[in-house]
Amino acid sequence: MASNFRISEGSDTSDDMFSRVNIDRASRVIVDQIKMLIHDGRLKPGDRLPSERDLCQRFAVSRVTVREALRMLEAGGLVTIRVGARGGAFVTTPSPEQLGEGLADLLSVSRLTAPNVTEARKIVELGVLPLAMERATDADVQALLAMVEEGRKAVDAGEYTMEMSAAFHVRLAECTHNPAIAMLVHSFHGPMLMSLHEAKVAAPLMGKRGTTEHLEIAEAIRDRDLERAQQIVRVHLDRTAARVQTQATSADVSDPEPVRSP
Repeated sequence: MASNFRISEGSDTSDDMFSRVNIDRASRVIVDQIKMLIHDGRLKPGDRLPSERDLCQRFAVSRVTVREALRMLEAGGLVTIRVGARGGAFVTTPSPEQLGEGLADLLSVSRLTAPNVTEARKIVELGVLPLAMERATDADVQALLAMVEEGRKAVDAGEYTMEMSAAFHVRLAECTHNPAIAMLVHSFHGPMLMSLHEAKVAAPLMGKRGTTEHLEIAEAIRDRDLERAQQIVRVHLDRTAARVQTQATSADVSDPEPVRSP
């Protein structure tokens, strides 16, 4: 709707918001400037950026450079591009899915491994439980139980996926009703899937036991039994850790490092 794209009252879109760019990789500098304006609150979600022509004049660059910068911002989830009479580039907030994709992309070119991810999950997910226990509503508990039931049906039909498992853990974090925690766990969704897929390679039939433990976790949240929930999550993640470590070890054995001459 058009109302979603109005510039917030008090937002500063005067010419002096933007500085001219006269160095190589100008598009990167433009991106950094706009990121800083968003960070400082001078640009807010829903604000419309100046037109391409105006941006060219303010940054003293070509339209090609401006378009490259806008594409980079759009890929990062910081702006959305709309076409038409009311179109343009509008400031937005990166979605949890986009953050997760970004981390997954980093993992694909980094030295992070599935065991690294699972170890981090133990710290984060065990830390989430006290707040989830304290703040979970009846609706949250029912949502968790519904996901468990959906997962059990999928297991019986041979259609259970690691995406379903990851979604349960993300929904558990949302029970904290803390948007920062929810965003953190959402952003970990991609790496979590990577580790779960590796665990499944080591134990292809892991879904049935996993969904049973998901049920026990949901019931512990319902019963406000923190100690029980922590015990189940710890066992749940320890087993995943053991599986991904087994898979990593197998990969090392099957593809050993070449022997180098002294």
